Amino acid sequence: MQELQTFQAAARDNGFVAAEESRDGSVLWFRKATPDESTGKYQRLCLDAMTNSATVFWTNAQGQTYSKTFRSVTLLRERLSEILASGQLK
Repeated sequence: MQELQTFQAAARDNGFVAAEESRDGSVLWFRKATPDESTGKYQRLCLDAMTNSATVFWTNAQGQTYSKTFRSVTLLRERLSEILASGQLK
């Protein structure tokens, strides 16, 4: 549970806001507070308590959707800070 709370803090620190929660509380969905400027889409992030992981979903300018799963809060924080610096997820 501690790991999930740390993932939540990383998400909120990087501009994600809570969007949905599963009935049993094992999955939490977040979305960026503002849509991506180039696509008009919101980046989404799924936190899964069963696998202790976070998956980020994003759409590129051509409309293709991608995802990347992180099992470490440290790696998630590093990647999200890169996104903030560059303005996009690669």
